[in-house]
Amino acid sequence: MNTQTLLDFKPVTAADRAAYDERLFRSSERGSEFSFANLYFWGEQSLCPFEDGYLIFARFGGRSMYYFPLVDACHERAAIDATLADAAARGIPYCITGMGLDARARMEALYPDRFRYVENDGAHDYVYAIDDLADLLGKKYDGKRNHVHRFEAEHPAYIVEPIRKDNLGAVREMAASWYRARLEKDPDADFQSEERALYRALDDFDALALEGILLSDGDAVLAFTVASRLAADTFDVHFEKARADVTGAYAVINYRFARYLREKYPAVRYLNREEDMGIAGLRRAKQSYHPHHLARKCWALPKESCDEK
Repeated sequence: MNTQTLLDFKPVTAADRAAYDERLFRSSERGSEFSFANLYFWGEQSLCPFEDGYLIFARFGGRSMYYFPLVDACHERAAIDATLADAAARGIPYCITGMGLDARARMEALYPDRFRYVENDGAHDYVYAIDDLADLLGKKYDGKRNHVHRFEAEHPAYIVEPIRKDNLGAVREMAASWYRARLEKDPDADFQSEERALYRALDDFDALALEGILLSDGDAVLAFTVASRLAADTFDVHFEKARADVTGAYAVINYRFARYLREKYPAVRYLNREEDMGIAGLRRAKQSYHPHHLARKCWALPKESCDEK
């Protein structure tokens, strides 16, 4: 390994959030991969300051990859060259993940005919107009409104409150119960990485500047959601859990969180509810809320590589 060309990547820490978010919010990136919270509690991500921004290195499922550089356009060529040299020094295949279509166009202009670009339909983010989710107007939302009305009829005294220090324990207990129930139903399901990420989010809720609400009826937490700001006009929803035995709980937590954000942050226009991972049921659920658009993303791989995995 040639250590002279290795970049100085450091593990992501909560202390990096303010500087990273300031840089992210000046960019055009809207993919959920770039959320600081996601960098912090998923996978093995690390950061390297570069020029006016950051390079990001990640490991998922035993594979190493880079993100498209979070730098000004004038530094993108140098940043990509630096990651190419870093990959060569590490002796790993080169891959850029989560690349938006605008970034792809810029990369194609910088490196004509050098890379091929691979899209995965399960990796595109579903982005919704916050007014659509907060108002549920029109015939296309008839089913969602019916779920909300049924929930409200069955739980007339339910409470909506922000997640904060004094109720984080109740949220954690509800999450643990949710995972136990899912594993009882499907013992082979793999929720370990998600559960670990959620608990890390709850442990560092304030340090990560997370936002969330919960629904409760008496002492029982019925649903909760956790999100963070992705851009001046966009929030990214990281986790949403509701009790399976409570009809309409998912519809209500979605609806009430959109209203909560719209009131607290009037500049927010969109909710990114992330990808469906190619899971048919999750895809149907996300499509049923009629996304405003998909944040389409791709991988970039050197043309001499034949590994698309």
